[in-house]
Amino acid sequence: MLKAKILVLGPCGSGKSVIANYLSDATETSGGEYRPTQGARILEFEVNNLDVSGRNVSAEVELWDCSGDRKYETCWPALAKDASGILFVFNPDQHNHDQDLESWHSYFGQQQGLKDAQCAVFAHSKSASANRTRANLSPTFNRIPCIHTNIEDDGDAVRVEFNRFLSTLLSTMYDKRDQEELSIMHGR
Repeated sequence: MLKAKILVLGPCGSGKSVIANYLSDATETSGGEYRPTQGARILEFEVNNLDVSGRNVSAEVELWDCSGDRKYETCWPALAKDASGILFVFNPDQHNHDQDLESWHSYFGQQQGLKDAQCAVFAHSKSASANRTRANLSPTFNRIPCIHTNIEDDGDAVRVEFNRFLSTLLSTMYDKRDQEELSIMHGR
């Protein structure tokens, strides 16, 4: 069983903890008052019956729900270490949330060597009536899937989209592992 460390990154108040709690079936609910995450929270859970390159697999998932507050920037190297993928989250109804993702992608994606296939963007709206047109993300995100999410409106779709992202991520991880094994066998 592969283990995937997925960072959940984005601006403060974008809904990262709500999504992380929902995906991990944590007891904390999406309702209540806003409480900013301090540093990071790690939620662990298993996902079964994923189709990964024609194989039915299960995965252990660590969702690292990272604070959007820049005062924790000194912790970024520790958060980034051994990350398998990134789930970027922003609220398309909030001004500049989409622009804030650029710096998160630069540090956690580009500088850590993660490929676009190891990333996804959730444009998470808190209201069901939100505008669902493609978010105006920078060209950096052109090859990264951007999925509009709303847990209250369609929580099942959020889980389906996350599992689709996880399947793609696991496929990338299997490919990397296979390449490393071939490299070892051929003495490179």
